[in-house]
Amino acid sequence: MASLLDSVTVTRVFTLPIMNSISSASPVPSVSGRRISPVRFLGFRGLKASPSFVTQSACLKAANRRSRFARGGRIACEAQDATAAAVEVPNLSDSEWQTQVLESDVPVMVEFWAPWCGPCRMIHPIVDQLAKDFAGKFKFYKINTDESPNTANRYGIRSVPTVMIFKDGEKKDSIIGAVPRETLEKTIERFLVVE
Repeated sequence: MASLLDSVTVTRVFTLPIMNSISSASPVPSVSGRRISPVRFLGFRGLKASPSFVTQSACLKAANRRSRFARGGRIACEAQDATAAAVEVPNLSDSEWQTQVLESDVPVMVEFWAPWCGPCRMIHPIVDQLAKDFAGKFKFYKINTDESPNTANRYGIRSVPTVMIFKDGEKKDSIIGAVPRETLEKTIERFLVVE
């Protein structure tokens, strides 16, 4: 059951710039009796980046004028100093574990992480902010599982990031994976209420 296509009807013809290399003597194709011009597709010549686009002055200049590609909004470029707002949570080693975590008089949140772990880098700022918000009520530490494998093995850490809550020298809760701030916050508050 093969069917033969007798003619093709094109309802729209888009014209593109004519190639310079084609002479006027070359045959011009036609579709349904319409004459179309030979076209030249623009070639890709690579991406061009100007260093001025990444500077702060360029961002400020762009914010002060409307772009022809903008949808009615203005461009705003802001840089934030993340180190000024965050508290640096100290790293622990296997030798410090007993005194800093198990013998602590307040609840402790420990983040087990690794330098090669992408989700760990996502959760670091959250833990840093929580350390700032709950200072004095909770202690916060990070432990690199590559540098301190004994502690990670003792608590069965198989996936990073893993956040554990310790109270009175005992593991009380464990959260595996990069979770939202609200999840960690609710877990902390659960151990603040039960005292």
